[in-house]
Amino acid sequence: MASETKYRRILLKLSGEGLMGDREFGLDPETMDRICSEVSDVHRDGIEVCLVIGAGNIFRGISGAAAAIERTTADYMGMLATVINALAVQSVLESKGIPTRVQSAIPMTTVCEPYIRRRAIRHMEKGRVVIFAAGTGNPFFTTDTAAALRAVEMGCDALLKGTQVDGVYDADPKTAENAQRYESLSYDEVIAKNLRVMDTSAIALARENEVPIVVFSIHDAGGLRQVVQGEGTFTTIE
Repeated sequence: MASETKYRRILLKLSGEGLMGDREFGLDPETMDRICSEVSDVHRDGIEVCLVIGAGNIFRGISGAAAAIERTTADYMGMLATVINALAVQSVLESKGIPTRVQSAIPMTTVCEPYIRRRAIRHMEKGRVVIFAAGTGNPFFTTDTAAALRAVEMGCDALLKGTQVDGVYDADPKTAENAQRYESLSYDEVIAKNLRVMDTSAIALARENEVPIVVFSIHDAGGLRQVVQGEGTFTTIE
């Protein structure tokens, strides 16, 4: 099946909010099951998959709720929250028969492996899904930047960002009736137009290493498989 797809190895970036479903916070079991089924389908197609998951469903370091907490501490708390999400996704994937490994940029060997680049690559070569947790391990860097960094380090053919909408728009399509979706953009256009699809540092890192970014809706049934096959609705940044 891998020969029928556009990519051989991908990194899927998911926001923590994408795991909430209709809840105000936390994890929604049905949403997690559906998303993990999408990952499972792509994995069984022969695609090597790794993931980076945000933590906005649990804790956001720069939110109003964290205003009383010093920024560096708040960012570390956010990194720990990504480990919670990674372990949850690991559990659901393995319930579907998909072998996984969680690697954390902050060592916590009781619950997961420390991040080791060569070991992560070997896991994917052996058919395991690798979930990267704790961001880059440094404050002031978001999980978007961590996703771009890991995509480069893993030699991924593309960074796929699953969002709440089906691509990149010139305005928020949920509030602006006339918002226009882009079919494709250059890295420089994203930065110049301040489209905020990902952090500037993540866009710049992908640009410097020529890793295309594909933005699509994680809520469309079968959407991930379609994107991997070069079909469906999405925006490509390259």
